[in-house]
Amino acid sequence: MFKQIFGEEGAKRVTKWTVSVLFFLSLFLIVQIFTVLKKLPNIGNEFYPQSVISVSGKSEVYVIPDIATFNFTVTERGGTVKEAQEKADTKINKSLSAVRELGVEDKDIKTTGYNVYPKYEWVQPACVTYPCPAGRNVLTGYEVSQSITVKVRDTEKAGDLVTKVGASGVSNISGLEFTVDNKDELAAKAREEAIAEAKEKAKVLAKQLGVRLGKMMNYYENSNNNYDYDYAYGKGGGVANEAVSKVMAELPAGETKIISDISIIYEVK
Repeated sequence: MFKQIFGEEGAKRVTKWTVSVLFFLSLFLIVQIFTVLKKLPNIGNEFYPQSVISVSGKSEVYVIPDIATFNFTVTERGGTVKEAQEKADTKINKSLSAVRELGVEDKDIKTTGYNVYPKYEWVQPACVTYPCPAGRNVLTGYEVSQSITVKVRDTEKAGDLVTKVGASGVSNISGLEFTVDNKDELAAKAREEAIAEAKEKAKVLAKQLGVRLGKMMNYYENSNNNYDYDYAYGKGGGVANEAVSKVMAELPAGETKIISDISIIYEVK
């Protein structure tokens, strides 16, 4: 048939080409078969085991806060940006001097916001004829706002600091918080205790069920509840200057509670 179509020489070339294609196709199929056979001993291992146990552990670490933090803001207006900045700088410098006088180092004083806004006033001309003239925004000045965060390493001075800063003419004091500086170390300690509790539960439960523990299949930590702070005076919103300077000199630090809440799933045999 090939001779009739391609001639004798053409038929030979077609036959050689066909044999080559069949050879390489056969080789490819053999390789694929060996690959599948190699995987046969592991088939099923990728599936989640049907027999598992889940245990949880929880640990609470209590510690007396060793630092306090709070924020204060100065806001001033002026006819020009420079005028508003100069007014704000005067109050900021006065507040920072009060902070430094009580022993707070510059590394614990941080600017967390600095904004300059144009201020407009809507002017609507009197309507004496129809149609009435359109109103328009008129630039009346600028507002400069600077926010500072202070870390207080001597918590006994927190009350005095809030009082002095409040008396310096700041616009707002907020975010007072008593906490610990080494939260990560305490969280690691709480996590270690929680894991030990979960492991012990797993051993006891396996013995009661008459099974053996296999490998750990899953671990979960409730990261949204690692730190739980108990304040005597909490975060709150802004505080009026007069109230700060007259009432809030004593600020008990209370106690800080750090929680680790974990879950572990084991395969059982």
